[in-house]
Amino acid sequence: MPRVPIAIALAFALAGPAAAAQLGENLQTLLEAARTQNPELALMRAEAEAARQRVQPAGALPDPVLRVERMNLRDAEAPPETRLTFMQQLPAWGKRELRVQAASADARQAQARTDAAWAELAMRIKTAYARYYAAVANERITREVLDLVRRMEQVAQARYAGGLAPQQDAIRAQLEQTAMRAELLMLEAEKHHLHVRINALLGRPSEAALAHPREPRPLPAVPDAATLVQRARATSPVVRAEEARLAAAEKNRELALRNRLPDVNVGAGPTRMNSRNASWGVMVELNLPLQQDTRRSQEAEAQAMVDAARARIDNAAVQVAGDIGESLASLDVARRTVDLVTAQALPQSELALRSALASYEGGKLEFSALLEAQRQIRKARLDRLKAETEAQMRLAEIERTLGEDL
Repeated sequence: MPRVPIAIALAFALAGPAAAAQLGENLQTLLEAARTQNPELALMRAEAEAARQRVQPAGALPDPVLRVERMNLRDAEAPPETRLTFMQQLPAWGKRELRVQAASADARQAQARTDAAWAELAMRIKTAYARYYAAVANERITREVLDLVRRMEQVAQARYAGGLAPQQDAIRAQLEQTAMRAELLMLEAEKHHLHVRINALLGRPSEAALAHPREPRPLPAVPDAATLVQRARATSPVVRAEEARLAAAEKNRELALRNRLPDVNVGAGPTRMNSRNASWGVMVELNLPLQQDTRRSQEAEAQAMVDAARARIDNAAVQVAGDIGESLASLDVARRTVDLVTAQALPQSELALRSALASYEGGKLEFSALLEAQRQIRKARLDRLKAETEAQMRLAEIERTLGEDL
């Protein structure tokens, strides 16, 4: 078996997976970069981690207290005494567990908000990628049609040289080329704007290198609206965040009701006299929940927060269903448009262009009709590209609502 030269092997090793797909060539490279580089996502992750770190302290006992008392300081007949008391606060039964459960719900809510932020960011990247690909493809189509118009101009020049067509035909072909070159300049500016936008979404410098997209993301099979809505109610990060908010509100309401029970402080310690323990004592303290008006207001507030959280869940579910229905309808129209243009408009316009070119060369057709045939085939190709881009954008919206890819 022949041995691979060390230099070649080292080059392949250094290139690694990045050599297979440069950043921007496909959607996956952009999403992977955004997960690690986007500053807003890093902020949300840090907040979610902070919320997770609050769970354990929520159920911990307060730090114990050491009380030191010095007595008989001005009594000359009695020796001074020192009383040491170690005290620990004990919340009423169940309060610590409720605090842990409420903090855990807050942590789930923070994580769901992070997932929602990622879903929103991924949707924006998918949309920008689809538009970037459309701009690149539009430029390619325009250049191909520009070459076609150049050939049409050559035909017009040849016919003019033979006295078979007026010079105006060649001039009109040149004017058409000028208009296309102006469109190419606009497309170049649009590509630059999308380049800058994608880099901003990735948290990179605006002018950082970014490869042109190679191909659009394949469109997956999409379930019906009812299936998608049912799935979204289980996976949507917005719905999950509201469910976690409700769980936290319910635990806080239970905690407010538990505040009717008194907390307990217990303590024990010696009384020292002449450097020895003269006696030992214990103590118990109770806070008396006598402020009933304040307590009732706190309980009413907690109940109102539960009601508000339930209303938020209902609102989120309605919003999810509406978003999916709207995006799914637009996706269906875009897909049918692609099929229609591919199956009918494109073949018909190509046939019309070939026929028009042959007829013009034979002197049986005006040059204006030839230009119109050229415009029709370009319109058909751009219509298909526009519908494909629309389908990609609507798919991104559906996946944002779901919180995951289809």
